Amino acid sequence: MFVEAIESVDKFTRPIYSLTRTYGGTISGGTGTMFFVNDEGVAVTCKHIAQLIIQANQVNETYAKFSQERKNLKQGGKYWEALAELEARYNYTPNSLIQIKLNYFKAFDTISTMQLHLHGTLDLAIIEFQGFKEKRYSSHAEFVSNKDLVKQGRYLCRLGYPFPEFTNYQLNKQTDDIEWTETGNPNTPRFPIDGIITRFVGDGKQVVSIEMSTPGLRGQSGGPLFDTDGKIYGMQFLTSHYHLGFDMQEKEVMINGVPTNISNYPFLHVGWCVHVDRIRDFLDEKKITYFNS
Repeated sequence: MFVEAIESVDKFTRPIYSLTRTYGGTISGGTGTMFFVNDEGVAVTCKHIAQLIIQANQVNETYAKFSQERKNLKQGGKYWEALAELEARYNYTPNSLIQIKLNYFKAFDTISTMQLHLHGTLDLAIIEFQGFKEKRYSSHAEFVSNKDLVKQGRYLCRLGYPFPEFTNYQLNKQTDDIEWTETGNPNTPRFPIDGIITRFVGDGKQVVSIEMSTPGLRGQSGGPLFDTDGKIYGMQFLTSHYHLGFDMQEKEVMINGVPTNISNYPFLHVGWCVHVDRIRDFLDEKKITYFNS
């Protein structure tokens, strides 16, 4: 049902790859999602993803300063004592985050800078990419203009990148830096998930979010919510968890022919999406060009 819509939305939806490194040496990969609203390099995503971009600059700059001070430590009998003092001053433990690297996969040939706009109350942000010569996305989002279509029971889909598979990175031990490489798997598959509109969430003044009957998956944050025509209804940002009350405690069931006592506390997981009208409001506020269907 969503086959053609997914192909259409995929043209302007892209993953944001992230790499994090701890002081203890653990490197982990993650994903977020963004989608472009025009042909000028402007995308919308979640505020918590945009805040990761800001945090990356701060974390990386701090580690660069630490590394320089560590290089200046005198080798000798008191080196390890001095290093421990330096680590304590920077509050570095094995689990401390020391590097964050981001990759805006298949979005542009290169970028020189970007401008971030964070919404004051909603988990919504605008990214204006700058300094590129070639766009590697095509087309752009078209927001649904008929408000009568945004109703309870409407069958919709979300698209994002919740299960990272990319391996095109390494730790360069000579430079003490994690870096993207031309080897390894650069791809992470897109993943759609369908559902119906169950309810709407307000802030006391207006509707701000659309609740969906199925969860948004980690990595789909920032991804578009769309109908079978590929028209955008909102943006995934949160999954909420409702305790159903159908609890079982120490209930005996047969598993592989063996009586086994189990306990189960079921929850319903529903996705929340920023309402299309709030996305439009924020784009209008920042004087960003966008398109309605």
